[in-house]
Amino acid sequence: MITGAACCICPVLALAAMPDTHACPVSVPATSISLNAVPTGWTPYIDSPLYLSAAAPIDGAPERRGQLAPSGERKRKGQTTLSYRLEGSYPDGKWLQCSYGAHGEVTLARRMDDSVSQCEFSYKQGSKAGQNDIHIACR
Repeated sequence: MITGAACCICPVLALAAMPDTHACPVSVPATSISLNAVPTGWTPYIDSPLYLSAAAPIDGAPERRGQLAPSGERKRKGQTTLSYRLEGSYPDGKWLQCSYGAHGEVTLARRMDDSVSQCEFSYKQGSKAGQNDIHIACR
């Protein structure tokens, strides 16, 4: 009986220990943001992080600007869920783009596994101005 329980629990623990590759960092720390070549006589100061405001799959690396349109949208109880079908050819790969700041001034991106064929991005308003809590489920 104990051996049977261990075989069922261990895979669950292994999954819990794996990092979620389809999750965006909640924020970009202020200490990682720098301004270069500011106008003469001006001193830059950054006192707070930039918070996650949006996320989406993209076609290729971020500099390609391969934004994809969602295939579906649902709204329910303060939450919006956008669905994306990622079927077909993506010669430059499928990427996850996470945008920070009120207007997505900064982005972080990482390549997703080529086998991902569908993603859902569920948005709820976050506790900080311009912030969204985003849950991402891809398969």
